[in-house]
Amino acid sequence: MVALHASALDGVARNPALPTPLLLRLLGFDNGGEGPPRHAVQRAGLPESAVAVILAHPNPGARIDFAMSTRAEPTRRARLVDDPSPKVRAALAYGPEWHDPRTTVAPLPDDVCARLLDDPDASVRAALLDSHHLAPSFVGSLATHRHPAARRSATRAWERLTPDERAALLADPEPHVRRAAALRECQRDARLTAELLRDPTSAAEALRRGRIHRADAERCVAERTHLAALAENPTLPSGLVEQLAVDPDEAVRLAVSLRPELDETRRMSIDFTVEPFARGDVEWVRDGLADPEVLRRAATSAHPLLRRTAARSPHLPPDLMRLLTRTEDPLVEDLLSVYHPDTPEEVLMRVYARLGGTFSAWMAETHPRFPREGLAERYADHPDGTCRRLAVRDPAATPALIERLSHDPAVRTRQAAVGDPRLPLHRLREALLVPELASSAGANPALPHGDMAAVLDRAGVPA
Repeated sequence: MVALHASALDGVARNPALPTPLLLRLLGFDNGGEGPPRHAVQRAGLPESAVAVILAHPNPGARIDFAMSTRAEPTRRARLVDDPSPKVRAALAYGPEWHDPRTTVAPLPDDVCARLLDDPDASVRAALLDSHHLAPSFVGSLATHRHPAARRSATRAWERLTPDERAALLADPEPHVRRAAALRECQRDARLTAELLRDPTSAAEALRRGRIHRADAERCVAERTHLAALAENPTLPSGLVEQLAVDPDEAVRLAVSLRPELDETRRMSIDFTVEPFARGDVEWVRDGLADPEVLRRAATSAHPLLRRTAARSPHLPPDLMRLLTRTEDPLVEDLLSVYHPDTPEEVLMRVYARLGGTFSAWMAETHPRFPREGLAERYADHPDGTCRRLAVRDPAATPALIERLSHDPAVRTRQAAVGDPRLPLHRLREALLVPELASSAGANPALPHGDMAAVLDRAGVPA
């Protein structure tokens, strides 16, 4: 029964109708050292009384969950900056590990980041510098910091730095700081690129991005040194581009085929192969996802990786959207369904049916164009359980249909039906006692508060 109670308890923790007194009771639960359910700690819109309980929770796991919550405002998470546990402070410094790819995580205030960077524990300082959620203004401010690792991180904001700050980093007393700075500046300086080529730890990246002397490029081709990286170099002489376009190494030919200066005829004349599940992350397209000209070049190309990268843009105009939906590329459709708010309904439905599982459920819940009306009539008796699950989304689905689907052979369909507030109460209470349905039943907003309290009682949550 422990697993059953834990499953129902997890559902109650994410129930949007959970009243504050029960939430506070749940947050105070230590659960045999495991701490309160993560869903309770990471709920959106926590009242101040709940935040106070979390910040003072004796279990550091609860405070870590809050420190990494995407739903908590940065100013609230920042109150953990003086937490006694370095693990909590490191979690705060690093921030959320996953978030909706269509959104960005609001950074911690600069003054809080500065305090974390001066933390006495090295793991906290390292976590902050590894974070993907720092404000560019803060990253740029690190150029004169006393910690070498911080100065090295400042190179990520290279274009924001003043000429004097760049010069200081290029002459930094620490070799790894100088190397990071040189890898940024070498895009403009062939001399720096030549120096970086002598260092095995930086040679490949220097070949990929640096301005390069023809003699150095020819030597790398003759020695077959990092040719796939060299094939991406924007300053590579055209003669060497043509030579690498027929290189025996398939990875080199593919890299050449992605160069931005090629016209479509030349690009598609190269003998390259794209793996079926290569998602596409072409840098010049990725950097231009808001640039109409770049998007048009990529979306109209026959190159799958250019089209797949373009499909990540939420700025695609209607004509390019229509063009991409006709490519018959499942990965293009997947990416459109994630990133574009106007993805056509028929594309969303194909992605849903093809992928099923957690991704499809997330997409159906979060995509603004995902359909609702008419799904019960279309899918309630569909032979595929993934499609039958869609019937639950229909506002016109009756309580009788929801109850019928709560007994469906497909477990995900049963779970979807059990989480729907139209489910008759007697069946909802039955589902609380079924292991694979208990979590969905606990999360059902129609579950009476008394039943929620009973779940907490059975799980041993103190009153």
